[in-house]
Amino acid sequence: MKEGGSIRFECPLRYGLVKIGYGKGDIFDEKFSRSIFQISGELVFKGNAAFGQGSKVSVAKNAKVIFGNKFTITAESEIVCSKRIEFGDNCLLSWDILIMDSDHHKIWDEEKNIMNHPKEIVIEDNVWIGCRASILKGSRIPSNSVIAANAVVAKNLEDPNAVYAGNPARKIKENITWG
Repeated sequence: MKEGGSIRFECPLRYGLVKIGYGKGDIFDEKFSRSIFQISGELVFKGNAAFGQGSKVSVAKNAKVIFGNKFTITAESEIVCSKRIEFGDNCLLSWDILIMDSDHHKIWDEEKNIMNHPKEIVIEDNVWIGCRASILKGSRIPSNSVIAANAVVAKNLEDPNAVYAGNPARKIKENITWG
């Protein structure tokens, strides 16, 4: 873990509350795949959280990531935060997902103003995100949603209880439940 950041628990502390590098998978290299946490900003845990083998979390200075209760992310996924990323309760994220609230490079207009500032990401309660999905800056995923494998979310999705798929992600089913 990189020094200078902080980790805060907004829940009762107990053994096993946060698990890092859990689980075994046939397609992941257990010897060389490692979890990395670079925390220069703030991590907040509101309950149980589990990070699969090879998961990576990077939180920049003055940035914040909030994990709701019953957060699970499986192997080889990345959360990269320059501003703010918030997960509600009961979020299940599959493997090889990218969640990133900035472009990590600057683009200037003719007057030398930065055009591509970081934008917050909000993932509400009871959201399931499929493998290899990308959740990009400025995204909001409503409660009880499913994001299909390989989907790219780069905006506010409007309807809860829906399945979103494609690039860009669009609603393909509604009135669903999962869990």
